[in-house]
Amino acid sequence: MTLWTGIVVASIVCVALKAVGYLLPPRWFDGPRAQRTIDQLTVALLAALVVVQTLGSGTAIVVDARVPAVIAAAVLLVLRAPFLLVVVAAAGVAAVLRAVGWAA
Repeated sequence: MTLWTGIVVASIVCVALKAVGYLLPPRWFDGPRAQRTIDQLTVALLAALVVVQTLGSGTAIVVDARVPAVIAAAVLLVLRAPFLLVVVAAAGVAAVLRAVGWAA
């Protein structure tokens, strides 16, 4: 399977899943248990994405300047800093660490 075939197949599957979501009755998602599960899945998927993008490099796990940058962002988020400040500070931490030679 070529790369473009995989992309087209994945796109079709995504559109089909979205269409199926519109066909499901809303009452399936109205209960407190369903809402709690949906909320937890959202957080889990976002956390997994952050971990993969922070530690992943191809098929290897790499600890580089991204890890302290994400830690700095997490600390600022806990302190309820404005989001723009969080992004700029995390980028700054990564830039400084890369400038001193700690790069991927």
